Amino acid sequence: MINSDVKLNGLSLADFNRADCLIYGIGNVGRQDDGLGWAFIDWLEAEEVCPEAETVRNYQLFLEDADLISNKTRVLFIDATKDPSVELFLLQPVSARLDFSFTSHAISIPSIMATCQLCFEVQPEVYVLAIRGYEWALQEGLTDSARSNLDQAIAHFSRQG
Repeated sequence: MINSDVKLNGLSLADFNRADCLIYGIGNVGRQDDGLGWAFIDWLEAEEVCPEAETVRNYQLFLEDADLISNKTRVLFIDATKDPSVELFLLQPVSARLDFSFTSHAISIPSIMATCQLCFEVQPEVYVLAIRGYEWALQEGLTDSARSNLDQAIAHFSRQG
């Protein structure tokens, strides 16, 4: 699913180590693998990777995030995915697209981007790192399989330098 020898569009985490970049972890550590986004941010902060970038943790996306990303040139969202086509993790660019996800728990990253473009007439580069999760029960702690996928994603980005 991911070729660990290839950088996405030539990008590495070093390209996000700037004050005009945002790294945004989405999730809920109280729902098992839904905590993957936050766990990635925890690793960034503990290892002082990308200390210049702004980091954010939220349970979900909010319409106000359009304003947040309007002040950035590059944004990386990290989120858990249930998508079985994602074997370990997947890093991909995202395009702005208005959709009908404007509810309190379902606004999409493409909708946030489209709102940013419509309201602020700017569009940062946006990427999503989706890490495969498996269990979503009300329980703290990642499953062993999700932890392994997180470790693989971290190893991938660590090799990039």
